[in-house]
Amino acid sequence: MDSLTQACLGAAIGGTVLGRRLGRKAVIAGALLGTLPDLDVVIDYGDAVADYTYHRGFSHSLWVLGALAVLLTGLTRAGERWRQVSPPIGTWRWGLLFGGCLLTHPLLDALTTYGTQLWWPMTTPPVSWHTIFIIDPLFTLPLLVGVIAALIKGYSPRLLGWGLTLACFYLAFTVAAQNTVNARIGPSLASQGLEDAPRLVQPTPFNALLWRVTVVQDDAYYEGVVSLFDGRTPLALTRLPRGNEWQDAALATTAGQRLAWFAGPFLRYRTEERQGITQLIATDLRLGTPGYHMFNFTLAERSADGWHAIDSERVAGARPDKTAFVSLFQRLIAPQANVCPPLGDPQARCLTPRVSP
Repeated sequence: MDSLTQACLGAAIGGTVLGRRLGRKAVIAGALLGTLPDLDVVIDYGDAVADYTYHRGFSHSLWVLGALAVLLTGLTRAGERWRQVSPPIGTWRWGLLFGGCLLTHPLLDALTTYGTQLWWPMTTPPVSWHTIFIIDPLFTLPLLVGVIAALIKGYSPRLLGWGLTLACFYLAFTVAAQNTVNARIGPSLASQGLEDAPRLVQPTPFNALLWRVTVVQDDAYYEGVVSLFDGRTPLALTRLPRGNEWQDAALATTAGQRLAWFAGPFLRYRTEERQGITQLIATDLRLGTPGYHMFNFTLAERSADGWHAIDSERVAGARPDKTAFVSLFQRLIAPQANVCPPLGDPQARCLTPRVSP
C-alpha cells in the first residue's frame, strides 16, 4: 500500500495500544513503525529489474520483522526497568505495539498485486492476494480520521477503534468481492476453454467495485473488466499477443528469470528499436490498468550473433489519463460501456466487448 496508508494503519494501532499512556507519542511512534519496512526503497540493488523485484524483500519478511519486534520489545522493557518506570507499561503491551505496527505492514502489502516476500529468506515466490488496489481511499479515510482526532485530542479511542474496525470490514468486503467476480466469470472462461489458464482478478484503481481480469494462455493474454453491478452480463475479453517467440531469449537472461519468478506467467515480451539497437523488453502485465502497463524493462540486445544480456533499465510505458479513468467509471455503472481509452502502447488494443458463447 501507499506510504500514507501504512503510516495511518501504524498510527491507529499505536494510538489504540498505548494512547492512554503515551498520548500523541504512541500515534507518532506507530506511524514511524508502520512505514519502517518501506525504507528498503533507498537500496540500490544494481539494475532496474533487481530494484523492482528485491523491493518488499527482507524488510517485509515476517521472520525479520517478528525478530525485530521481539528485540525492540526486550530493549524497551529493559529500559523501563533501568529507569524504574512506575507503573510499567509491560512486555505484552510493548509487544503489541511493535509487533502490531511492523507485522501488519507486509500483510497489508500482500493484499495488493505487486507481491510481498513474506517468507524471506525462503525463495518461494512473493505472496500476492490482489484484493485491494495499492491506493484505496475507502480503506485509508477511516484510519486517517481516527489518527487526526488522536493527534488533536492526544487520545481518541473511539474514533481510532472505529477507524480500525471499518478498515477491517472493508478488507473483508474486498475479499468477498473478488470471490464474487471469480465465481461470476467461471462459466464465461469455461466456454472459451480458459477455465484452467492462469488468471488474475484484481480491482481497478481506487475502488473495489470494478475488477480487472487477466488470463494468460500460451502465446496470448486476455483482458477484461467486470463490475459488481454487471449481473449476468457475460465476460467480454480481448485477445492480445504475448510475444512468446521472445520468451526463450528473455529467460536466458538473469533479469528475465528474476522477472518470471516475481510475476509468474503474467509477462509480455516484445522487441523495440532504441537508439538504433534492437532491444528485448519485458512488461509486467499485472500492474496498471487495461492498455496501460507502466513497468517495462530491457533485458537484452540483439547483435549479429544473437541476443546478449544487458543491465536492465526501466522503459516508460503509456500512463492512464483522465479519459482512461472516465472510461473505467462509465464501465463501472454500465455493462455495455466500452473500456477503450487512447492507448500509447503499440502492443495494446482497445477492449472491445465480445460476448462469450
